[in-house]
Amino acid sequence: MFVIIGYVVILGTIFGGYALGGGHLGGLWQPLELLMIFGGALGAFVVGNDIKALKATGKSLPTLFKGSKYNKALYMDLLAMLFEILAKIRKDGMMSIENDVENPEASPLFSKYPKLLHDHHLIEFITDYLRLMGSGNMDAFQIETLMESEIETHHMEGHVPAHCIAKLGDALPAFGIVAAVMGVVHTMGSLDKPPPELGEMIGHALVGTFLGILLAYGFVGPLSGLLEQKLEESTKMYNAVKVTLISSLNGYAPAIAVEFGRKILYSTERPGFAELEAHIKQAKGK
Repeated sequence: MFVIIGYVVILGTIFGGYALGGGHLGGLWQPLELLMIFGGALGAFVVGNDIKALKATGKSLPTLFKGSKYNKALYMDLLAMLFEILAKIRKDGMMSIENDVENPEASPLFSKYPKLLHDHHLIEFITDYLRLMGSGNMDAFQIETLMESEIETHHMEGHVPAHCIAKLGDALPAFGIVAAVMGVVHTMGSLDKPPPELGEMIGHALVGTFLGILLAYGFVGPLSGLLEQKLEESTKMYNAVKVTLISSLNGYAPAIAVEFGRKILYSTERPGFAELEAHIKQAKGK
């Protein structure tokens, strides 16, 4: 929603200001210039990225027009779920969650948190490390190191679409210049025409430079920054899981381990201590 609002503001202020200054909006409509800019940039985008990067970028585009799912309610559900898991382990032993870990979709514990259960990668991350914790063959330091490596891999994979879109945005001004140069070349081949027509042709050619810069810094470039923000939020959730599970492995009670996880959350989404405690009690009563 905010992406659309931002685009509307960009178009309204730039083209509105141009029109208020006496400019003719019709002169900015140059479909052939757009064809050259978009076509050239798209071709370079395909050449410069492998199939994995292209698929990852395509998959990430729809998420740009949705609000962030990483809000306080989701984090409270995550911490409440981790608390219930750790409390069950502390009370009944590690083997008590074996069925939950092997089949989380059918688990009464995981099923209480459908928003989290829908995130396949997060649930897999949690269950994999619960399984390792139950094996008894790895200490807390080894599991923490492995978690950090997996989170780093997740972060690097998530950075690919943002990097691809950033490079696409960087290329658009150059292709705008290419379109402008092509327009100037066409104009130079028409010097036998009267000055008013030549002036109009030069103006049309300069539109290419304008469009390339506008598309780069007003439309495509900001999407890269938005993807980076979404990636950081996603990574923060994995870090909260890591800190909570490692705290439990180091012998802390479930309530303290969950508090460790709460403290690393961003302040804008971090629930208060009493707020989280009340949410955990409510979740346990379901």
